[in-house]
Amino acid sequence: MARRIDFYDDPDAPAPNSLVPSVNVVVTNEAGHILMIRRSDNGNWAVPGGAIDLGESLPQAAVRETREETGVLCEITGLVGIYTDPKHVILYTSNGEARQEFSIMLTARAVAGEPTPSTESTEVRWVPRDQVQTLPMDRSMALRIRHHLTGRTTPHVG
Repeated sequence: MARRIDFYDDPDAPAPNSLVPSVNVVVTNEAGHILMIRRSDNGNWAVPGGAIDLGESLPQAAVRETREETGVLCEITGLVGIYTDPKHVILYTSNGEARQEFSIMLTARAVAGEPTPSTESTEVRWVPRDQVQTLPMDRSMALRIRHHLTGRTTPHVG
């Protein structure tokens, strides 16, 4: 099975060989719970997201990725931040791609659908805000979610 391995300021990390703009989405429901997925490639929890395809806008990619990974249709409501740490390298073992982090984190509200796993997610569920940070997740995802939970008034840029 293909895996995703995240490296952070690690001298043993592979040299990056790609930079792919991607999007992550913090989707909330009427109760304020956050839509979380357990990734099939590393077992960690995350918010939905993925690469932005050619010919698609950032909001279109966010809505598409959320629907593909979770079965939930969402409406974009805001921006958490832009994350481009060159010390964060993501290795995809299926093809040897070593990607430098480049992710834009948006907020959204759920408008339809039920949480449903996909090939990219082994589990999908609504998690109360106060329990999200107890889930095992990569360091960069935890940082992004923390930025959302603190209710920042300006987006993170870094």
